[in-house]
Amino acid sequence: MRIDLHCHSTASDGTDTPAELVRNAGAAGLDVVALTDHDTTRGHAEAVAALPRGLTLVTGAELSCRIDGISMHMLAYLFDPEEPALLAERELVRDDRVPRARAMVARLNELGVPVTWEQVARIAGEGSVGRPHVATALVELGVVPTVNDAFTENWLSDGGRAHVAKHETDPFEAIRLVKGAGGVTVFAHPGASKRGRTVSESVVAELAAAGLDGIEVDHMDHDADTRARLRGLAADLGLLVTGSSDYHGSRKTCVLGEYTTDPEVYGEITRRATGAFPVPGTGGA
Repeated sequence: MRIDLHCHSTASDGTDTPAELVRNAGAAGLDVVALTDHDTTRGHAEAVAALPRGLTLVTGAELSCRIDGISMHMLAYLFDPEEPALLAERELVRDDRVPRARAMVARLNELGVPVTWEQVARIAGEGSVGRPHVATALVELGVVPTVNDAFTENWLSDGGRAHVAKHETDPFEAIRLVKGAGGVTVFAHPGASKRGRTVSESVVAELAAAGLDGIEVDHMDHDADTRARLRGLAADLGLLVTGSSDYHGSRKTCVLGEYTTDPEVYGEITRRATGAFPVPGTGGA
């Protein structure tokens, strides 16, 4: 089985619609794909309706978290999307996205970059607006060559000249909320140091003690040494190890199925989840 547990659609900052995502996942030879848009489940219904035969969909979200001033992302799988406490927290995070993006546009203007809110809003479309949309605007203007090049201290990385903080959930609270909604939690790309500061191994150990289920080890932002270190940490802490593409369509260079998750780990994730269940494809709409 080929299992990719971290993908994005136009419901947040990907370039494939949810329907296109699942069709492309099927065409790429995946058996299981997870839709994990940022702080939203809005794309799930469309993905389910278009799910091709032979492909299973894992519903989820990537939750924006922060601890000790460090931004981190928590993948949440197979939770009840209508559970009130987790739904309220996701809405709180999403509601802060527009004023934050507007503030980043203002800072870029102060730095002499002629980006406009209308440009960023056009790029975001119906998705949850975020830094990748601002980064795409910088690419359109020729300020940086690629989206990844916008995530530096010069521009949009944590602490960068145009960075603006947003409401982010305490990761211990995120674990509690996701567990309360019957879901499973995996710390996304914990060693992605190119994105900014990363949390310490001691914090990961504390998260594990609080109920964290796993860490994403095989990821494009982890080199071989980082993957080996994280695999050892997971073994020491009894955490599941996942691998994923973090696919964003044309917004990033990664491709569907570039990294995958072991079928036994996927099986354990589905066994632990009680809020929702994987959806088998029946042919799509």
